[in-house]
Amino acid sequence: MKDQLHRTLHLKDTPKRIVSLVPSQTELLVDLGLENEIVGITKFCVHPKHLRKEKTIVGGTKQVHYNKIRDLNPDLILCNKEENTKTMITELEHIAPVHISDIYTIDDSLELIEMYGDMFKVQNKAKIIIDAITRKLNLFSENYTKRSPLKVAYFIWKNPYMVAANQTFINDMLLVNHFENVFQNSNRYPDIKLLELKEKQPDVILLSSEPYPFKISDIEDFKIVCPDAKVIIVDGEAFSWYGSRLLVAFDYFRDLQKQL
Repeated sequence: MKDQLHRTLHLKDTPKRIVSLVPSQTELLVDLGLENEIVGITKFCVHPKHLRKEKTIVGGTKQVHYNKIRDLNPDLILCNKEENTKTMITELEHIAPVHISDIYTIDDSLELIEMYGDMFKVQNKAKIIIDAITRKLNLFSENYTKRSPLKVAYFIWKNPYMVAANQTFINDMLLVNHFENVFQNSNRYPDIKLLELKEKQPDVILLSSEPYPFKISDIEDFKIVCPDAKVIIVDGEAFSWYGSRLLVAFDYFRDLQKQL
């Protein structure tokens, strides 16, 4: 078994005790029918809501309590290249095998779902989710790829201001929505000044609800710099949570498109 970094994992049997350190992957496990196999999660694993009351919280996505994880005696630990640190992963590999996801596109997400299907012997459930996401993607794309693309800036953080640029899953979601990312010539999550934003002349400015929780009061700061742009607070989970969250993301995108 290989992960998305093409690292080989040696698993003796189907994992029955799983620690998930990535919120969107935790949600995916539940939707694959693996809730009983989850023994440890992060404090950010908010879907489904009841999970944090029933499972051991081992920390966040950047810092964890290694002793708590060790005490859970996991068969497998699930991580992500972007959300978890290399130092963490090195330490976690002393406890149990670590599977690392690496997600930049919807295709990467579908590949991960298929991997989990094979690894946890839930191939049929994985196929149902993959087929449903593919149908929703195709239907959405048919409706929203005919108009001229809107120029968009997507903000994930304040103080300093940070945007989602190229080589991110968010950027792929912007492309799916037929948006043109005005920061697509930069990589990952660059810091920017609002004067740089003004020079880009976006049609729409999207302020994410996470990881920084932008609020209505933040909108005015952007309107001062770009008075002609439409500024909207958007659901960060729809744009950045891969996995089974995509089953509801396209319905959200459809409503967002109506606002524009």
